[in-house]
Amino acid sequence: MKTVYLIRSIPNQHQRYVGLTSNLGDRLKEHYTGKSPHTSKHRPWRLAVAVLSEDSRRAARFEQYLKSGSGRAFANRHFG
Repeated sequence: MKTVYLIRSIPNQHQRYVGLTSNLGDRLKEHYTGKSPHTSKHRPWRLAVAVLSEDSRRAARFEQYLKSGSGRAFANRHFG
């Protein structure tokens, strides 16, 4: 099972991070505690959305889509 997730910075709402993981709890702890170099500068974070998928390839494609221009627009419209 894979999870595509989107987190938003609490102090800087325009800052967000999209990721893919097989263990959401552990991955969020890394973001929240500053152990992830890409997200440590904009802490604290909040989970905006998590999408579970049994298909790893489909999850990876969805993650890449959310990182694209049209995917960012989709996320802004649907995930706030």
